[in-house]
Amino acid sequence: MKKIGLFFLLVSSFTFAQKSALAQKIDAITKGKKATVGVSVLGFENNVKYNKNGDRPYPTLSVFKFHIACAVLDLVDQGKLSLDQKLFFKKEDMLENTWSPIREKYPDANISLSLGEVLDYTVALSDNNGCDLLLKLIGGTQTVQKFMDSKGVKGFQIKRNEDDMHKNWKTQYDNYSTPNSAVHVLKKFYDGKLLSKKSTDYLMQIMIGTKTGTNKIVEQLPKNTPVAHKTGSSGKYDNGLTVAENDMGIITLPNGKHYAIAVFVSNSTETDAVNCKMVSDISKAVWDDFNK
Repeated sequence: MKKIGLFFLLVSSFTFAQKSALAQKIDAITKGKKATVGVSVLGFENNVKYNKNGDRPYPTLSVFKFHIACAVLDLVDQGKLSLDQKLFFKKEDMLENTWSPIREKYPDANISLSLGEVLDYTVALSDNNGCDLLLKLIGGTQTVQKFMDSKGVKGFQIKRNEDDMHKNWKTQYDNYSTPNSAVHVLKKFYDGKLLSKKSTDYLMQIMIGTKTGTNKIVEQLPKNTPVAHKTGSSGKYDNGLTVAENDMGIITLPNGKHYAIAVFVSNSTETDAVNCKMVSDISKAVWDDFNK
């Protein structure tokens, strides 16, 4: 019994030391930065956990497009929507002063795209016009909130669409998630507790194909590492304020195991480059810790 007790003590001490080393690295990365940084990490197979400001709410920005996509695909699973159905973009649907690869490709609008195409634009390319059309299709942000609530997702709120946030940037704070909520919803997603297997696999592939945020959590990871992620970025406002520079995702390790990571940078007066470098450096520190 003494040997068994000593074994568990050694294992516990090792885990604590491992977490402590990671915490020290992340503290060093964020030290002196004029920003609020939240981090959460969750190992899927070994349940290793780490967080810094994990229960603090951070404005999500486009990270919320993952939650929206889940709500849309839930309606697909119910047979109320189809990935093949067409969505029509009128000229007035195309906001001008917003990030929109759809508008760039179809500047005259008046086009029809399949729901599947719009989901891809909205998640992998973070298209804001696609996002708002999806919200309009499913009945607004309240539909997303009700879906997440029904799945037991805590620490998440969505009240504003992209149009709202562009009319008044301060409303960006009305949409939030805690870092711990972000990694736990990703674990629910991975475990098939949000959507059918077909829809889970479908959205996972879209997220692995994400084109935005190449200078965030994926930047310093080995090439071809599977990273299913969703980014968010606010840009700059009064006195050089960045409301948010975010990234969250599921990362597959070389041994085939997985972890979820969320890095949220908020209320920063650092440059965009410094904000993104913090996200990238934290991601690399976590990767190194899991690959010891």
